[in-house]
Amino acid sequence: MPLLTTACPRNCYSTCTIRAEVEDGRLRRILPHEGNRATPEGACLKGLSYVERVVAPGRILHPLRRRADGSFERISWDEALDAIAWRLLRIREEHGPQAVLFYHGSGTKGLLNAVGPAFWRLYGGYTTTYGDLCWPAGLEATRLTLGDNKHNAPWDIARARLIILWGKNPAETNIHQMPFIEESLRARGRLVVIDPRRTQTAERAELLVQPRPGTDGALALSIAHVLFRDGLVDRPFVEAQVLGADRYAARVRDCTPEWAEGITGVPARYVERLGRMLGETRPATICAGYGMQRYTTSGQTMRAIIALLALTGNVGRPGAGWIFANLQTDIFGALRDPLALYPPEEPDGVARVSIPTSVLGRGMLETRDPELKALWVERGNPVTQNPETHAVLEALRSLELRVVVEQFMTDTAREADIVLPAKTMFEQSDVIGAYWHSYVQLKQKVLEPPGEVKPESEIYRLLAERMGFPGDEVAAAIPGPTDAEVDAWLEAKLAPWPALSLDRLREGPVLVPGHQEIAFEDAIFPTPSGKIELWSEEARRRWKADELPGWSAPEESASRDDAGGRYPLHFLTPNTKNRIHSQFNNLEMIRVHGDHPVLDLSPDDARQRGIRSGDRVRIRNDRGSIEMEARIDFGLLPGCVSTTNGWWIPEGGTVNFLSKGRETDMGHGAAFHDNLVEVERIG
Repeated sequence: MPLLTTACPRNCYSTCTIRAEVEDGRLRRILPHEGNRATPEGACLKGLSYVERVVAPGRILHPLRRRADGSFERISWDEALDAIAWRLLRIREEHGPQAVLFYHGSGTKGLLNAVGPAFWRLYGGYTTTYGDLCWPAGLEATRLTLGDNKHNAPWDIARARLIILWGKNPAETNIHQMPFIEESLRARGRLVVIDPRRTQTAERAELLVQPRPGTDGALALSIAHVLFRDGLVDRPFVEAQVLGADRYAARVRDCTPEWAEGITGVPARYVERLGRMLGETRPATICAGYGMQRYTTSGQTMRAIIALLALTGNVGRPGAGWIFANLQTDIFGALRDPLALYPPEEPDGVARVSIPTSVLGRGMLETRDPELKALWVERGNPVTQNPETHAVLEALRSLELRVVVEQFMTDTAREADIVLPAKTMFEQSDVIGAYWHSYVQLKQKVLEPPGEVKPESEIYRLLAERMGFPGDEVAAAIPGPTDAEVDAWLEAKLAPWPALSLDRLREGPVLVPGHQEIAFEDAIFPTPSGKIELWSEEARRRWKADELPGWSAPEESASRDDAGGRYPLHFLTPNTKNRIHSQFNNLEMIRVHGDHPVLDLSPDDARQRGIRSGDRVRIRNDRGSIEMEARIDFGLLPGCVSTTNGWWIPEGGTVNFLSKGRETDMGHGAAFHDNLVEVERIG
């Protein structure tokens, strides 16, 4: 049976290269591709489940229209496109193009994602979102400090003698990183995990440090205090490469381990130990997860953590460095600068209004001049995944037209007036980058779309024809429907990089031209000063933040006690290995493993509330409530409760019924981890 090289485009660290085994037009198996040094073992369970996903019984294969009773009926493409075109033209005439909100999530990566914005520019403008739910505070903190978002190749961590996984659980969420960590441990490397939860990854660590949520910045400041106090700073490196170290020494002078213990709950002796480990062990790598930079003060937190590597000379060296986002493959876009990725105005002058994705529901309801009348959603499930689900639902239900392009009937699709069937990754070619390794890959088409499924580019082409857009402008912006036309469009995008031809990419992944295996090994830091900036005037200018890293309590936290003690528990909503947020759990191959909504509580917190494992509990605050089964977790920090995010409303309720839309202190991120709750036993 033929094996075709392709790649997984999900919003995931690994971006695995895979071989698809196809027989008689059907996907039979997903196999590894050793050409990707970062993912030679092949796909995870989610990737293997694509065999089911492309033919799953619940897959949407035809356009659907909502009936008056809320159910859906099958309609033809002509009916769907005619209805959408007529409504969009009328809305533009009566209210202007900005009355339409174009919302796209990060469900898949690829160059062809650009055709959506291209269509809406031809429409005359639109309203869209800025910011991101995932990682902007960390991106901006990294850019302000190091000048660029890149890190060493994934396999380089095997050379580290000290690895600190700060708020990251790669055993579940970045499984291809674990073999390299194990390689380091076999060479007598040391592993520290900093996390309120005792995760699967923590089982491999010699030290688990459990700070209260939202206090990581105070912990980092105190570790810096130990480094300065005990003479563990790499003075030659700091003098040559770091701006603001002396000012930072003054900043952390009073941030003693005892001070940190009072804020973080981490015993002072652990802070001392962390400082000595980091100051005395070379080379050292800190790998940070995304969860802790989703607080209102998390940009400053991330700057404080990066500063520890600068002070100890662990930048630009093998086995050393900061692992957060490796955007070396972003040669086609502008991810390295969050403000360039999410500008408030279009650079080509097209009329556009932007609302922050962190407050999507309220932002939609408050938009004026014009008010929003229509919504187009693709590659996302905002009802489930955006903060304040109640507000998102209210905003969606206030519109005249809601179009959702989807593979399955998600919570967002169920709110649509018209649902259009979306392709899977196997049904159209595209070129994708990554954000953990530096391979550019061809996501090669290996299957014909089933039923009446059409790729988004073809949907936009057909809609543009009905709406009378100039044919030459449409042809220039959106590829035609045939495979040859898509390939020609991609080849044109790749033309500036001869090493990245489609023929070469069909053979396997290619390291991006100019790839640095050791990030910043040339000691070039594209900051205003040309150095690693602990002192950043740009932080003040752009974000009204202190020039130096600092710490303050998040807007909603137990240390502030804003809720008057009514909501004493931090609500943690981590990812899980078997889903990517709200994706995959509708598949039997995933559900057979028994994953269902469960709330983890520490024994102390459960005892205080009369809760036992297996009890039904309600998690609530002033914003809403959800119900699920309780489970006692002896490894969870008291004062915290935890459930994985991504559950659909029919499965028990999205965690975002409880979150509040807030922005992070920098980068326009979503600070929905500022979230206190109470838990009570039901019945």
